[in-house]
Amino acid sequence: MALPPRSFLERIRGGFPADFLSEDPSDLAEYGRDWTRVVAPAPSAIAFPRSTDEVSRLLAACNEARVAVVPSGGRTGLAGGAVAANGELVLSLAKMRRMDDVDRLGATVRVQAGAITEAVHAHCAPHGLTWPVDFASKGSSTVGGNIATNAGGVKVIRYGLTRQWVLGLEVVLASGEVLAAPGALEKNNTGLDLRQLFIGSEGTLGVVTEATLKLTRAPGVTTVMLFGVRDVAGVLRLFREARSAPLTIAAYEFFSQRCLDRVAAHRKLRPPLSAPSEYYVLVEVEGDGPAEADAARLAEKLEPWIERVFADGLADDGTLARHSGEARDLWALREGISESLSATGLPHKNDVSLPIAALEAFSADLERLFAQRYPGWEICLFGHVGDGNLHINVMKPESMDRAEFFAKTKDADRDLFAIVQRHGGSISAEHGIGILKKPFLSFSRSEAEIGVMRAVKRALDPNGILNPGKILDA
Repeated sequence: MALPPRSFLERIRGGFPADFLSEDPSDLAEYGRDWTRVVAPAPSAIAFPRSTDEVSRLLAACNEARVAVVPSGGRTGLAGGAVAANGELVLSLAKMRRMDDVDRLGATVRVQAGAITEAVHAHCAPHGLTWPVDFASKGSSTVGGNIATNAGGVKVIRYGLTRQWVLGLEVVLASGEVLAAPGALEKNNTGLDLRQLFIGSEGTLGVVTEATLKLTRAPGVTTVMLFGVRDVAGVLRLFREARSAPLTIAAYEFFSQRCLDRVAAHRKLRPPLSAPSEYYVLVEVEGDGPAEADAARLAEKLEPWIERVFADGLADDGTLARHSGEARDLWALREGISESLSATGLPHKNDVSLPIAALEAFSADLERLFAQRYPGWEICLFGHVGDGNLHINVMKPESMDRAEFFAKTKDADRDLFAIVQRHGGSISAEHGIGILKKPFLSFSRSEAEIGVMRAVKRALDPNGILNPGKILDA
């Protein structure tokens, strides 16, 4: 794929609004990267459309000139899926943030793809509704990016993945043709569900410009608890007990003492419990509604359950948030991990998923692997136990330089993914394949599956202009 010639960029600049195209070095650096910070950004220019029509006209021109395009949302991914490292034109959706009125009867809302996740939550809240896709990066992640990666997050155990909360999409193909199916139908049994084809495709098949989102009732009374446990087996024992309790679990998160140490150091926080534990479990439970009586009912359920947790030795220590401020403080311990790891060291990040029943054996194999083959590498482990998603962060040893560390992580990844494959897991739970995991796709997908994906890519993007080199080689 050739770099866009100067004549092409001038053509684009002349055919769109004055602020449509930027070649400012700060914009190139900002919009050409994602959170991985592994591959240096090197885009040729950044385009800022405001409408589906502008996206359509831009892609038609790029397709005709064979100019590579990297779609860009909030750039919070961790697989290099939004990196423009080879002179591509970045198509940023940052100026496409319109949110239409909430349909209270149908419990839907139509938004542009650049809408920020947290802004969608706030937009729906006055109506007692929410789009229940939620994660630590909700303040910067976008709806389009969530859809492109089928994002998961902290409440998958309660609400499921992004794909379950999207009713309609408006997508622009590489040719510039618009597939407009933004309707709010729960049922539409008319052949292939093209909506699901684009969800999780990482911008390689088309650019999502608008979406009709399915909403649900906003949770009423919630209670947040933090428990200290001795090992991963303890995390799972407590999970089994929580699942069998008469409680509605909204989130079940865990993190290691190593993670907590870095969060506390970065944010200068006090320890949440009286004594340290190897692992911590954060549990959020929902009541049935917002009334005071519901809070009392939830408390009546929780009290005997918490007593049983400690009587049965399922936790060594714990605390229960007494009000919303304390709940936010407990959540900050979990949601501040990624930021704190990057602020206190250089992490190599992986997110994998396992069958829940395999988590304990997998974790033991993981510790054994790094103890034997990569001694001195600190592993900071956290994740969403309820859906089997582990975030494995390997911190660069202080004595090793950056280049050597990332070179060795390629071997470590291969060893790690072999263990994931052996336990029936996936090499990517919620951040996609991008460029960083592309060499290892065969650990989770068969040759036949990859062949089908290539065929779909050729059919929808025959010139290969959309996010080239991501997921699959050209």
